[in-house]
Amino acid sequence: MVDLHPVKQEVFDTARFINTDPKGFLREVDTFKETDFGLYMARGADHPRFGYLESWLLPEVGLRANIFHFRDGVDEKMDFYFDIADISQQDGVWQTRDLYVDLVSICGEPVKVMDIDELAAATSEGLISAEDAERAIDATLMAVEGITRHSDDPMAWLASMGICLEWAEHVDLTPAS
Repeated sequence: MVDLHPVKQEVFDTARFINTDPKGFLREVDTFKETDFGLYMARGADHPRFGYLESWLLPEVGLRANIFHFRDGVDEKMDFYFDIADISQQDGVWQTRDLYVDLVSICGEPVKVMDIDELAAATSEGLISAEDAERAIDATLMAVEGITRHSDDPMAWLASMGICLEWAEHVDLTPAS
């Protein structure tokens, strides 16, 4: 059974250093960095499983690239987590619409595609349009093909298109609430 939910939307207000998460919570952001290919965000997270989040919004390829900094004792195996998303920007305010499909990457291993069933169910229920679903599938196929062609290294694939992502060398985890 698919856990069907409306499209998750987020707002990234670079002037106020605020990320409004999908549940409407305002999250203080430590770092925003705008480039010609996207927006970098770094912020603490009071989530029980992870204490810091880094994200790159990449509108040209329809991806939000994430690194979750997990807490000690959390057994998650991933280098990168990608949300397939529509991304827009106006006057320093970026917005994302998550299109259900996710990719989990461990460098050197085949990328894992997740939640295609959610995309199908959301499309069937009219939560997203057929055009949205087509964009999600196109972005998924492009990413999987590119990552695979670059020895299962998503950063190498993105760099081959001039999208060179930088990540923090060290972060301090926010305490869990």
